Amino acid sequence: MLTIKQNLLETIKGGKPDRFVNSYEYLELMWAAPVLGAACGVPGQTVKNQWGVTIQWPEGQPGAFPVHGDAKVIKDIENWKDYVTMPNVTYSDEAWATAVAHANSVDRNEKFVTAVYFYGVFEQTHFLMGMEDALMAFYEEPEAMHELIDFIVEHEIATAKEYFKYIKPDALFHHDDWGSQLSTFLSPEMFEEFLLPAYQKLYGFWKDNGVEIIVHHADCYAASLVPFMIDMGIDVWQGVMSSNNIPELVEKYGEQITFMGGIDDGKIDRAEWTTDLIDKEVEKVCRTNGTKFFIPGMTSGTPASVFENVNVTVSAGIERMSKEMF
Repeated sequence: MLTIKQNLLETIKGGKPDRFVNSYEYLELMWAAPVLGAACGVPGQTVKNQWGVTIQWPEGQPGAFPVHGDAKVIKDIENWKDYVTMPNVTYSDEAWATAVAHANSVDRNEKFVTAVYFYGVFEQTHFLMGMEDALMAFYEEPEAMHELIDFIVEHEIATAKEYFKYIKPDALFHHDDWGSQLSTFLSPEMFEEFLLPAYQKLYGFWKDNGVEIIVHHADCYAASLVPFMIDMGIDVWQGVMSSNNIPELVEKYGEQITFMGGIDDGKIDRAEWTTDLIDKEVEKVCRTNGTKFFIPGMTSGTPASVFENVNVTVSAGIERMSKEMF
C-alpha cells in the first residue's frame, strides 16, 4: 500500500495510485504560523487586519468577508501609497514555536508540511478597495494597479522567506478566488497582463526555495484560466467546481495539472444534509472524473465544513469509492 504522499504523487503524475487521494489528507497545514495573522479574520468576530481591512466573519458562515463603504482602505487608487502600509512579517522565535513544533512532528515521507497564504493577489486588491473599485481600476488606472500588485507580491515574498526560515515547507496552499460560479472576474487577456506575471514570480520563488507542490484554492469558475495556472507552476487546482466541466479539463490538461474538488459545498454543506445525499454526490463525482489527475473533495478552502460532520461523511464516502474503483 502506498503512503499518502506516494499516492498523491502517483495521482498527479498519472502513475498507478492505489486509491483516491482523500481530499486534504496529503497536506499538513501550518495554521499556527504567526504570519497568517496579517490577513485572516476570526470566526464570529469583526476585526481589522494588519492591512487595515475590516474583516467580518459571521457565525455559521464558511469564511470571512471584507467590509467596505466608509471602511475601505484605499479611497483613491491613484494615491494608493497614501493609504496602504505593508504588514509586518517578522515574528519572534517564540511566536513561531508552535508552528515549528508542528512541522517537526510531521513525517515528511507521509505528508507535505504545508505553508498557508491568505489572501492572494487579486483578492488583496479588492479587499483593500472593494470589488467595484478594483475591477474599474484594472481598466481606468492600470499603471497604479500594476504598482499595487507589485507591492502585494513583495509582501508575499517577504512572508515566504519567514516560512523558509522556520519550517522549510514542502508544499504551499494558497488562496485567491478568480471568479463566480459561472465566470471569471477578469477576462483571460486582462488576467494574463496583471496576474500571470505576479504569480509566475511568486510561485517561482516558492519552488526555487524547496516547495515541491503548489496547491491553489479557487472555488469558482476558472476553466478559461487553466493554461495560465499551468504557466504559473500550479500543481493542484483545489476548489474546482462542477461548473468547470471537470472531465473535459482532466482530459485536456491532466498531464500538466491536477483538479481537486468537484463536490460543490452548496449542494451538501447545508442544514438538511443527509448521508445518502452526500454518498450519491461523492459517487457521481468519483465515477465522472476518474482516478488520475483528479482528487475528490469539497470545494471549500479548508478541510472543515460549516455543518458538523459533513466533511467527515464526505471523507468516508471517498474511502468507500476507493474500495469500489481500485
